[in-house]
Amino acid sequence: MKVLLLNQCFYPDVASTAQHLTDLAVGLTGRGHSVSVVASQRGYDDPTARFPKRQSWNGINILRIPSLGLGKTAKWRRAADFGSYALSCATRLATLPRFDVVVALTSPPLISFLGALFVRLKGGRLIFWGMDLNPDEAIAAGWLRENSSFTRTLERMLKYSLRHTDRIVVLDRFMKDRVAQKGIAAGKIEIIRPWSHDDVVRFDVAGRQSFRERHGLTEKFVVMYSGNHSPCHPLDTLLQAAERLQAHPRIMFCFVGGGSEFKKVQAFAREQRLNNVKCLPYQPLNQLAASLSSADLHVVVMGDAFTGIVHPCKIYNVLMIGLPVLAIGPEESHIADVLRDTSRTGQARSVRHGDVDGVMNYLIQEADSGRPVGRWRAEPGVDRFSKSTLLPRMIELIETMRPRGDSAMSRAGDSAGRPRGPIAQREVPPDPTAALNRRDGSSQIVWEGTE
Repeated sequence: MKVLLLNQCFYPDVASTAQHLTDLAVGLTGRGHSVSVVASQRGYDDPTARFPKRQSWNGINILRIPSLGLGKTAKWRRAADFGSYALSCATRLATLPRFDVVVALTSPPLISFLGALFVRLKGGRLIFWGMDLNPDEAIAAGWLRENSSFTRTLERMLKYSLRHTDRIVVLDRFMKDRVAQKGIAAGKIEIIRPWSHDDVVRFDVAGRQSFRERHGLTEKFVVMYSGNHSPCHPLDTLLQAAERLQAHPRIMFCFVGGGSEFKKVQAFAREQRLNNVKCLPYQPLNQLAASLSSADLHVVVMGDAFTGIVHPCKIYNVLMIGLPVLAIGPEESHIADVLRDTSRTGQARSVRHGDVDGVMNYLIQEADSGRPVGRWRAEPGVDRFSKSTLLPRMIELIETMRPRGDSAMSRAGDSAGRPRGPIAQREVPPDPTAALNRRDGSSQIVWEGTE
């Protein structure tokens, strides 16, 4: 089949959606499909980063289009970037031929609308892969007024996309309910979580020691927030706890990653003169396991208003590492579901936003417990969140979209003797990470790793 993937970011960009889409693209080419990607020439988190306009990588045809690259320092800049990218994307799509399947993600918001128009005009089938929901997110964040004419227009565009797609992939049950409430049949909606990268993310004893030595974390109890620093994941409660725990001799707060709120964390630590806060950039893929393993406790945060709208996927890599988790957010969310389902008794604590005392007490309890880190291991239940489990499901869904009577799938497969036809549930597609590591200068690629 000929498959087109639409998203603002793709290899070698840093965003989580780039990472998961790259996994999917490499998996599809390994199954014998022809894959093209339309993405941005500019880096998602760093618009000064530029990528080639056209590139053939691991059998994938990458078409990169321009945008203004104004950055995220103001809402109007972000909106202008999204608008300019959407205009460039519409222009580029007009020149492309028909594809059997189009997979449209949600960055920039409502890129799926262009995907729906493209399929409507040129044929083929559409899969909506909802990494978040807009304008719902913008309304929840207070960026848009719910009943404004502009917001209503965006809502109509989203509903058009949802009505005219063949299948909708969402990330959790809350997001499925929200989509269904927009008048979409529940049977059209599939839940496939964003997978962990269990092929490269496991507890790394040697990497832990090396990372801690390199960043001055030896003998410290490291509380880590790793990934995207977004307004949807407010860090106020954690930062207030850090401020009040300055006098604790061992507790160190480590913020790793990027995003629009990362500079605010740096500014807060600087203004409050917090010597117990360390900020580090996104880590290379070959350092991700070491970085995550260097913590003694991981923090996962989700804003109260964003259940069913966004889906922080850092929880899955954290589960693979097998360290204690502090979840800050609403009582009901996919994070709460995951922690309950994996029965992490004694390894997890949930608190609400604003409960600074609860955060402090738990951190002090863990720091003073003397519990050896090596005691923790990923529980068997977390395997269902792994790439080897979930990526085949996504590929299988795409393969069921093949045109009727198309015999191309009878030819899909490879020289390794993988089954032809619809993918078996137990089959593991070719490892995208191995493909990444074969390229020149692979040690320089930077992945977000955990959103």
